[in-house]
Amino acid sequence: MNAVAPMTDKTDSMIKQRVLDTLHSVVLLFDRNLRLRYINPAGEMLFAVSAPRLLGLPLVELLHIDAPMLNALQEVLTTGHPITKHEQKLLLLAQQEITVDMIVTALHNDQAEKELMVEMNRLDRLLRITRDESLVAQQKATRELLRGLAHEVKNPLGGLRGAAQLLEKELHDESLKDYTRVIIEEADRLQNLVNRILGPNSMPRKKAVNIIEVLERVRSLVLAEKHTAIQIQRDYDPSIPDVTADPDQLIQAILNIVRNACQAMNDKGEIRIRTRILRKYTIGQESHRLAANIQIIDNGPGVPENIKEQIFFPMITGRADGTGLGLSIAQTLIQQHGGLIECDSKPGETIFSIILPITAGEHTHD
Repeated sequence: MNAVAPMTDKTDSMIKQRVLDTLHSVVLLFDRNLRLRYINPAGEMLFAVSAPRLLGLPLVELLHIDAPMLNALQEVLTTGHPITKHEQKLLLLAQQEITVDMIVTALHNDQAEKELMVEMNRLDRLLRITRDESLVAQQKATRELLRGLAHEVKNPLGGLRGAAQLLEKELHDESLKDYTRVIIEEADRLQNLVNRILGPNSMPRKKAVNIIEVLERVRSLVLAEKHTAIQIQRDYDPSIPDVTADPDQLIQAILNIVRNACQAMNDKGEIRIRTRILRKYTIGQESHRLAANIQIIDNGPGVPENIKEQIFFPMITGRADGTGLGLSIAQTLIQQHGGLIECDSKPGETIFSIILPITAGEHTHD
């Protein structure tokens, strides 16, 4: 029987460090003055800032908590009694709002001084993943239903058009041919509508694509359409790597969203196109090391409340003259690239976020 080697303090410390570094939950350690002493890699990802730039910052600056919450944390240091906070809203570095479950514990360091350990698990991320999975499943089921219905419509429609053409050949009165032409034209119009409902029928031809070049192409196309009162502002992150995508399909998807914004604002207002990198981001059930976040932000009236949950479904529109297909087609195109489109809207600000994996093929199952 092999003897177990005794664990030294150094080995014990290395094991503890390895455990902390691999945790998915965020771990923050503060000294008695509530200044950050340690942050694990999950915390660096949450703040999107490296540890050396965060160490030494006060807790109130990192998490931007209110006075009652600060008092509760200081009481943990004083009494040593841990506390748990459920669905706690925090403002990271006074910018990004998140919702977490939080456990706060008092510890003693080597000098017998008390320190504060804060462990956080993000709830909004889990809620978003669940919502995204539900959205993808619903849209897939809707597309399958529409495909079946569209094929049922196309067959009799083709027969109707063919019969009208044969009848037209037999008619000698030109005035009567006007009626057959109406039948043929309307059959063609319905055929085109059915094809659009079915969505893209070709798989993407992917290659390395520069996101900024795609966005500049979309911008030039929109401005060429003479939306004269629309101002398009750009806020690009030039460090975003190329994505693997079909450039034409990407342009079409983003163009549909920007056009939708222009129409929602009656061709008068401001659109901001913003790009950022997301780290360790989950799309559906796939976790990606890096993802590109392309945001189309307008200052229009917002998405009507009664259609907010269905705006990516075919034939759903808030405009009397709309077909309700632009956003549905855009979502389908982005999903074919392993991505997703999300929408957050309120009066005065609507944000469409297009999430695309940057490292296609380098993902893991959650």
